[in-house]
Amino acid sequence: MDDPATPGPVRVRFAPAPTGSLHVGSARTALFNWLFARHHGGVFVLRIEDTDAARSRPEWIAGIQESLRWLGLDWDEGPYLQGERLDRYAAAAERLLASGRAYECFCTPEEVQARNEAARDAHRTPGYDGRCRDLTPARREELAAEGRPRSLRFRTPDHGTSRFTDLVRGEVAVEWSTVADFVIRRSDGSPVFFLANAVDDSEMGITHVIRGEDLLDSTHRVLALRDALGDGPPPRYAHLPLMVGSDRAKLSKRHGAVALEDFRAGGYLPEAMLNYLALQGWAPEDDREVMAAGEIAAAFDLDRVTHSAAAFDHAKLEWMNGEWIRRLPPDDLLARLEPRARERYGDGVDVELLRDVVRIGQERASTLAGLVEQADFLFEPDEEFEVAAESWARLASTERAGEILDAVAGHLTDCEWTVEGVDLRPVLAELGVKPRKGLPAVYAAVEGRHAGLPLFDSMVILGRKRTLGRLAAARARLET
Repeated sequence: MDDPATPGPVRVRFAPAPTGSLHVGSARTALFNWLFARHHGGVFVLRIEDTDAARSRPEWIAGIQESLRWLGLDWDEGPYLQGERLDRYAAAAERLLASGRAYECFCTPEEVQARNEAARDAHRTPGYDGRCRDLTPARREELAAEGRPRSLRFRTPDHGTSRFTDLVRGEVAVEWSTVADFVIRRSDGSPVFFLANAVDDSEMGITHVIRGEDLLDSTHRVLALRDALGDGPPPRYAHLPLMVGSDRAKLSKRHGAVALEDFRAGGYLPEAMLNYLALQGWAPEDDREVMAAGEIAAAFDLDRVTHSAAAFDHAKLEWMNGEWIRRLPPDDLLARLEPRARERYGDGVDVELLRDVVRIGQERASTLAGLVEQADFLFEPDEEFEVAAESWARLASTERAGEILDAVAGHLTDCEWTVEGVDLRPVLAELGVKPRKGLPAVYAAVEGRHAGLPLFDSMVILGRKRTLGRLAAARARLET
């Protein structure tokens, strides 16, 4: 079991930038922090990194919190907004400037970019070239008098190596000679991520930073800033493997849904989403897959986080969602389905009919949205009922389709109206037609799709009159 190896209680933080909806990769990061805190009886802090005012939105700050709550993640402190802590970052920047660890830079972004391009053309390593590093006081006054924009850059060490031990990746090192001086305060006065991160983690007593491996390189800069500010022992770091798509590229919209709210809208359960995300780069010792949040927290161990990228598999998530749907008590599933049904069919939804949908559909369902959609044929008025084009094509191409529909209608006209009584397999056997050949046509005629909710149960719920009416309509359409 992993050992926090720090004095006092564990304190971790999730610090998203409110520049859009919560990505599943960020949600996984939040989850791993939450699991680590709950496993060790520690504190989970929510911090919103909104210093980039041009890209941050209040609705995204609210959306992040709503998505975390939906997933089942509660936080013990926060949310702290960096936009309300700007004076702290400004004070830290001035301390670095006064100590000589930072300096004013008068280069415009366009000038820096042009010099970088020239360096590439000359086969030199791009990066800030230190143009303003050692300007004389007189020259600085001249440039300031010209009204040139002034940013603040941190003076990285000229020699030596930055090292830290990552709880996932082991020792990580970089030569300081390869790290150019970097901006810590923009020309508009706003702090850059590195500075705000260093100040906040120190002031909030963060003991462990658990985040994505794409931020691995930034750790050296943050550690250097903490050291320059005299902030004491740094937190321990654990950099998680990236989440990738089926093509092993970083997970993005081209791989399908990637925002947590999209999965919520698609009918995925928060229990299933949490369960699946926990297994993106981590697994328990016994290789269990379907686990509740408490079980995962009890077993969670950073030692079992993998180094390799985690492949996001939508099909596996859908399977897991189905497993969690089947775990729900029927009344719970009904409560979760009802708002979706009302949104789709109106407020006049027959709750008892929806209860029947739960009874016959729970064992096959993979998402809440899919289950509600499959039930369309029960809630739509007969005059609005339509057979999907693909399903009609399959019905029309079924060998002896008319004969099958006639035989089925004949049987259903006077059979006992129970699931056993409407069983059509004996009818098809008399025709010499295998169920897998003939039943899709009946499915299409009755449910509007060639596969869906259990057919015999569906017909009983739909009723004899409506079922026969739909069969007659399909039969007539075959003749046109």
